[in-house]
Amino acid sequence: MSGGIGYYVHHHGDGHRQRALAIARSAPLAQITLIGTGLAGRTEGLPCLDLPDDRLAEGLGFDGHDHMGDRPRALHYAPVHHEGIRKRAARLTDWIERERPALLVVDVSVEMAMLARLAATPTIYFRLGGLRDDPAHLDAFRGARAVLAPFHRELDEPGMPDWVRSKTRYCSGLSVSARSVEPRRRDTILAVFGNGGAGGDGDALAAAARATPSQQWRVIGPASRPKACPDNLSLLGWVQDAGSEIARAGLVVGAAGDGLVSAVIATGSRFICLPEPRPFDEQISKARRLAALGVAIVLESWPDASDWPGLIAAANDIDPDGAARLHDPDGARHAADFLIAIAREGKPRAST
Repeated sequence: MSGGIGYYVHHHGDGHRQRALAIARSAPLAQITLIGTGLAGRTEGLPCLDLPDDRLAEGLGFDGHDHMGDRPRALHYAPVHHEGIRKRAARLTDWIERERPALLVVDVSVEMAMLARLAATPTIYFRLGGLRDDPAHLDAFRGARAVLAPFHRELDEPGMPDWVRSKTRYCSGLSVSARSVEPRRRDTILAVFGNGGAGGDGDALAAAARATPSQQWRVIGPASRPKACPDNLSLLGWVQDAGSEIARAGLVVGAAGDGLVSAVIATGSRFICLPEPRPFDEQISKARRLAALGVAIVLESWPDASDWPGLIAAANDIDPDGAARLHDPDGARHAADFLIAIAREGKPRAST
């Protein structure tokens, strides 16, 4: 393999970084450089190229909208006269010229994939859930050596074009979570809120806990403080080992992001899924597939407090081993092997 592998990590949420770390730790024979905004000090010792921010204003979240009416259809986000974007483009192309990578993995950004191709660098493009058949995504898929989906093929959006599916390598199990060696706490409900969403409503969580006094509610991730906190509700904030919390809980409540869905499936946890709004209906699509396969209870919005006892009973009827086929315990290693093979051979392997 001539040159190493660059791996672009999007800065919205933390799932992209977690995937990158899982894969990079499984690739001892290849030097992987993580590339992205805000990565310095967060790559567990892996080489890193930190890029300037591309958001429209400092401190704002990233919603993917640039409000440009004259943007080419092959791009999603291309504001003009933005110093951060000018500098990040220059920094990436300078790194490509200096390091001459064999491959750039893009998770995710149509613009980074196009920039890499213009800089004569082949790409592997991560395809998230939802119906991504717009011109920009299709061009990114078409220009990539292969497309990598961080989920099992049974969770894919049925409406995706056949040629995209045939170019896709499905890699489930891109999570560090595993089944706990400790006993599962059947009386514990774990509510999980990620970095890319609105966070938990403390008063709604408190009402749910009061409606289910025999359950212990534990909340990880961002959540507001309730006006009055019942004794069976604990707000833990950010925790170092979310996977262990998920594995020990009797029931997990959370959104349909790839990281949480992967962790729930990996640990064999029962799941109540509340998909959050995302571009291309990413989470809604994934949640519908989970419901169709009978491996999760799916709700459109946070339920009334009085509904929780019935929902918990319904979730307890889910076969905890029913989703086992959707998880590859060696998923990160298989993804790393796939990337190394393409970097070495210069061509993709068949989809699995």
